[in-house]
Amino acid sequence: MTKQDLVAKMAADANISKKAAEDALNSFVTGVKKSLGKGESVSLIGFGTFGVSKRSARKGRNPQTGAVINIPARTVPTFKAGKGLKDAV
Repeated sequence: MTKQDLVAKMAADANISKKAAEDALNSFVTGVKKSLGKGESVSLIGFGTFGVSKRSARKGRNPQTGAVINIPARTVPTFKAGKGLKDAV
């Protein structure tokens, strides 16, 4: 399902225009991004939890040359599916 497919489904289910559904979806995505940027998690009961995880620095290998490279520490977004989502799949 693409973003446009999701917008069309939201518009049909909520009986609103596609523009309003797209604005709502964009607002949701922006809110999640801002919360994760602050290091906060976003929990949707029955669906899942968006969070952040810290990965430590480590050494890796360049697959073409075999040379050892240093991979810096970073923060990455995570998602853990909730029970309702797991049961639906």
